[in-house]
Amino acid sequence: MSIELIKELREKTGAGISAIQEALEESNGDVEKAIIYLRQKGVTKGEKRAGKQANEGIISTYVHHNNRLVVVVEVNTETDFAANSEDLQKFAKDLAVHIAAMNPRAISLEDLDSSLVEKEKAVFEKELEGKPEEVKQKIVEGKMQKFYEENVLLKQSLFSDDSKTVEDYLNEMVAKIGEKIVIRYFYRFELGKPVVFSEAKE
Repeated sequence: MSIELIKELREKTGAGISAIQEALEESNGDVEKAIIYLRQKGVTKGEKRAGKQANEGIISTYVHHNNRLVVVVEVNTETDFAANSEDLQKFAKDLAVHIAAMNPRAISLEDLDSSLVEKEKAVFEKELEGKPEEVKQKIVEGKMQKFYEENVLLKQSLFSDDSKTVEDYLNEMVAKIGEKIVIRYFYRFELGKPVVFSEAKE
């Protein structure tokens, strides 16, 4: 399904990306049927996402010079004024570039696929078979921490300034703008590879 179709349905219903994808799959890409499906599920503008204080925002994109890599990211704020500020636009653009370079799998720890986490943990535990349980547990915790730092957007070192994390940068922007800022979702498209998508949980 195309980004244009997802965007159209999002604008018409205000539903979350995952709900929109489900509706489009159920309706075979028919927008009107998808809207009916979302209404039946109770996911429309009338029941818009929690956290209304962050329902404004912008969508930023990054296209690599060889046209083989594209990133789309949505950042939400409390007011349209903040959303259109140079500071927030720079933040969103920096995020898009960072996601292109660092290829995170999820926005936050909560958004990371739990089955992926369990799979990684199982691999680490297998590597440490035979070691005392307390030692094994500490090593696994360290390896999982490293895994999070490599794969979770907010935990990654910022591509443009590795002295801080993306989460640090987000907190700086919140303090500077004086409003709540939410990284709502991102898509990362790379030629020949699966699309990477993450949406902040409600």
